[in-house]
Amino acid sequence: MCYMEDPDYTQPILQISEKDRERIFSHLAFLYGEEEARKWVPEFERALKVHHAHKTEEIKALEREVDPANRFTEKDVALITYGDLLVTEDHSPLTGLAEFLDERVHVNRVINILHILPFFPYSSDRGFSITDFWTVNPKLGSWEDIERMTKKYRMMFDGVFNHISAESRAFKEMLNGHPAFKDIAIVFRSPDDLTPEQRKMLVRPRTSDILTKYYSIDGPIWVWTTFSPDQIDLNFKNPFVLAWVAQTLLMYVRKGANLVRLDAVTYLWAEPGTPSANLEQTHEIIKLLREMLDIGAPNVALVTETNVPHEENVSYFGNGYDEAQMVYNFTLPPLVLHTFYSEDATKLSRWARDLVYPSNQTTFFNILDTHDGVGLMGVKGILTSEEIETMIRRAKAHGAFVSYKALGGGGEEPYEINTTWYGALNAENDGEPLELKARRFVASRSIALALRGVPGIYFHGLIGTGNDPSVVEKSGVKRDINRVPIVEKDLLTQADDPNSKLMQILTRLLKLLGIRTRMPAFHPNSEQRILDLSPQVFALVRVPDPPEKPVLAVTNISNQRCALKISREELGIDASQWRDLVREISVDMGKDVLHLDLEPYDVAWLIPA
Repeated sequence: MCYMEDPDYTQPILQISEKDRERIFSHLAFLYGEEEARKWVPEFERALKVHHAHKTEEIKALEREVDPANRFTEKDVALITYGDLLVTEDHSPLTGLAEFLDERVHVNRVINILHILPFFPYSSDRGFSITDFWTVNPKLGSWEDIERMTKKYRMMFDGVFNHISAESRAFKEMLNGHPAFKDIAIVFRSPDDLTPEQRKMLVRPRTSDILTKYYSIDGPIWVWTTFSPDQIDLNFKNPFVLAWVAQTLLMYVRKGANLVRLDAVTYLWAEPGTPSANLEQTHEIIKLLREMLDIGAPNVALVTETNVPHEENVSYFGNGYDEAQMVYNFTLPPLVLHTFYSEDATKLSRWARDLVYPSNQTTFFNILDTHDGVGLMGVKGILTSEEIETMIRRAKAHGAFVSYKALGGGGEEPYEINTTWYGALNAENDGEPLELKARRFVASRSIALALRGVPGIYFHGLIGTGNDPSVVEKSGVKRDINRVPIVEKDLLTQADDPNSKLMQILTRLLKLLGIRTRMPAFHPNSEQRILDLSPQVFALVRVPDPPEKPVLAVTNISNQRCALKISREELGIDASQWRDLVREISVDMGKDVLHLDLEPYDVAWLIPA
């Protein structure tokens, strides 16, 4: 289902209601004041009208049928990958990726969301320093490749709107003094214009200097660079920048985006004298972008990527109706890792029990690994500093690395563990049987699949890639440990061997995914109750609406056998016989108690028989 390439102005022009116009004005007035807002409202209306003129009748009909409460269902599972992570022969990377997923391993049977990390031309940071937001990197493929993928997958695009590349035309024109690009970056005439006190207040995910020196037509300038000297923060105090971002967002929709991930959105608005993270202006910008989509593309969702402490992270849901529909669950990965290291699910269960879902239109993106590794900000205040240090030591013993972030007031702290998920859980050459490692790996993934939300799996986390520290030693980039190219021929060779690591993992994991996608109990809005059965297990009950097919999901997070006795009262479900869909066995409830015996790292998903 595609938009028209050119706008058709013979069809009726979009009529924007007074209520919608007032909301756009309100957001702009908050950011820029009422006088400036009045000047810019017409530009945002124009962008919406142009976007509307690209729509076919089929798209308009689809938008009329959107049900926000069922935007995501139990059938939604996302695969996260770089466009060129898979190395194939005789194809462009995007074409090769699509063919591999569809025709070689057939994951499109159980995975319906495809998140290709930034696929635009870039100058550094593995795609996150974009030189041109409106074109596909020709080394990867073309918009036609993306369009073909939209026929089989819901596509997630990256909105890397926090910064642009120093190699981009826009920044170069700013240096040239072009009036159209004036004030697109945050510029100081001297590094001393940012005082030591202001520098100490900053909270950012890097330890490099916040200001980078460049030479412009007017002489040397110092530019705000949150992430690296090559990544120039956009100046959202300039309404032109926000208008351009809104137009780019709508263009992504026309190119096939069903979800747009707002990368590092925490740092969108910078303000000297503040931490320049999680500022109220940032939330207001997200509300405006949400408003633009609600008016112009109600079938498209915003996803915020904010690797910050949990309470700050969930603030990006807004009131449940006005910011992101989905938020990265950054607490889950380190908490699951801690759970498997300690073989104690107590803290995981306690945290999961307290999770709040602001509305039936919002949910979590339940990831265990990303292209960066395992972020640590999400467990601040949940795990003690000693528990975090223990986790870091264990991961490093498995070949992982650690990245640090700058603190307000000076100093630094661990920000993320750079590792593959399999490598974090399993040491290489330690004598453990491969089957046990595969079971541990899949058991950990089962938690993200059962927990309320939409699961996301990074490509290396789908196939069980281990840690190879030599990759980092060669490149000097810690995150590269989880970005090693995957050679298709090697995967296909492993796929022919049922005893290979790949097949021991994939067979188990695809089975779980197949079960999940056909059980309404795993709908993101289905009821969730966490059970306290034993520190050895993470257990929950998911109950759909109507409550016809509840699921009891239990994962043994330990390397020990576990015998559970679960009372009918604890279950809250009146059933005498149960069927375990994973192990394919029947379990009877005797005298109002369900006896469940689990081997190390067993996963049991039971339904009333």
